[in-house]
Amino acid sequence: MLGLMQQHPLLISALIDYAARNHGDAEILSRRVEGDIHRYTWRDVQRRSKQVAQALDAWNIAPAGRVGTLAWNGYRHLELYYGVSGSQRVVHTVNPRLLSEQIGWIIHNAGDQVLCFDTTFLRTVQQIHAQCPNVKHWVALCEADQLPRDTGIPNLTSYEAWIAPYAGNASHGRYTWPEFDEGEASGLCYTSGTTGNPKGVLYTHRSTVLHAYAAALPDVANLSARDVILPLVPMFHVNAWGLPYAAALVGAQLVLPGPLLDGKSVYELMELAQVTVAAGVPTVFQMLLAHVQNNGLKFSSFAHAVTGGSAAPPALLESLRRDFGVNAEHLWGMTETSPVGTAATLKHKHLAQPREQQTRLLIKQGRVPFGIDIKITGGNGQELPWDGVTPGDLYVKGHWVLDRYFLAEQENPLDDDGWFPTGDVATIDPDGFMLITDRSKDVIKSGGEWISSIQIENIAMSHPAVAQAACLGVKHPKWDERPVVVVTLRPGMELTREELLAFYEDKIVKWQIPDDVLFVEGIPQGATGKMLKSRLREQIRGYKLPGT
Repeated sequence: MLGLMQQHPLLISALIDYAARNHGDAEILSRRVEGDIHRYTWRDVQRRSKQVAQALDAWNIAPAGRVGTLAWNGYRHLELYYGVSGSQRVVHTVNPRLLSEQIGWIIHNAGDQVLCFDTTFLRTVQQIHAQCPNVKHWVALCEADQLPRDTGIPNLTSYEAWIAPYAGNASHGRYTWPEFDEGEASGLCYTSGTTGNPKGVLYTHRSTVLHAYAAALPDVANLSARDVILPLVPMFHVNAWGLPYAAALVGAQLVLPGPLLDGKSVYELMELAQVTVAAGVPTVFQMLLAHVQNNGLKFSSFAHAVTGGSAAPPALLESLRRDFGVNAEHLWGMTETSPVGTAATLKHKHLAQPREQQTRLLIKQGRVPFGIDIKITGGNGQELPWDGVTPGDLYVKGHWVLDRYFLAEQENPLDDDGWFPTGDVATIDPDGFMLITDRSKDVIKSGGEWISSIQIENIAMSHPAVAQAACLGVKHPKWDERPVVVVTLRPGMELTREELLAFYEDKIVKWQIPDDVLFVEGIPQGATGKMLKSRLREQIRGYKLPGT
């Protein structure tokens, strides 16, 4: 027997309609690429998103047609999020930090018919437009009088000129969003492609809305209409962790930082908008804290930091909590999981524990919300116990986890039971708290025992002189591999090899202490802010361990 309840498809357009109707005057504040501050409301986002939808109709972009973006976090990018997906097309966010050859390949592979870009990426577009024959319309995200001239880019138009003819219909309610199956594609994001060509992850309306619900939960990001949310994570990568959707879902104010993510710029924007929640990768928070600490500043409203993308050093999380009273939590996920997979929040039974015990839980990547499941397996594929000690290969499944890669329907990335292999090595404790101990390809096996490179990096990062650290396994004639730690120092600080190795004593068992320390000017990072250990290995090729 079927129940007797209404059924409405879970569509992204419903999110913006809800925000406009119930939180229409909540402010969206953006720092534009021009450098000034732009302010408007959720009601304005809805109106202008409908103009985008009608502009796409006029260009005869069919349902499921891909509209690419090369843009920072800004209000026009937000309008494309809703106007493209809400009108049954697919918004394809392209990472501008990739090489121009990769960007061109991705746009062509996706079959984008329209490409909207911030003018800061004009040079990139000039380099790639010839290799993107599917793109029929190029849109610069600017006013009509700011449209670049003599670019060589065919059919280039300004965003404001493009959507201007439809202002009347959108303002007077003469446009309604189409209704369609919630399983239709809504967004497309390619993996960073550190090995081989990037792969496309194609999100659905259903997965995106459910993911927004999960992100807002108290045990995840704990979002509400009382918050002012700053996504420091870019909108061109995994939909800014779903925050532009989750903010609409709860009616929160939204702050979009544009291209400036240095500590000074972020701090000034946070104080201007009275931000309560910020989400970003550890390196951005490290720059923010360095600016605040070096200038004797404090936060007047900042209460909750969500960090992910790579494992945050425990010293960073502890400094946010201890020195500034900011609730700092880990979030783990990946492009293939939309990305929320786990979040590190305590259960009721943990609240009475001593601070040290709580900290040991909070430095982990956390536990799953409803809608996601995880497991770890051994080399034989057997599931391993949740004892907090035994490491294994991490698998995930859930309502917002990919089933197949875009244009690769014949290649099944899942195991026989529908689990997705993450490529991470992790432990899970009896309370469900997951801790990433390594990437599968970065595990160091010494004398038959595993050594966690992440643990070694975190200890180095807790030293006051160390800015960044990366641990690599180096071949050893007796032990197979031994760890070395590569570090960059904070400006004006000094540190010797012997001092850092001594710092590890009493923090890790003796046989896991690195055999050597290498000091470098900088550690290479990928397009999403993660350390590129593959490139670092190339840099130290030919290095030999002391005494070998």
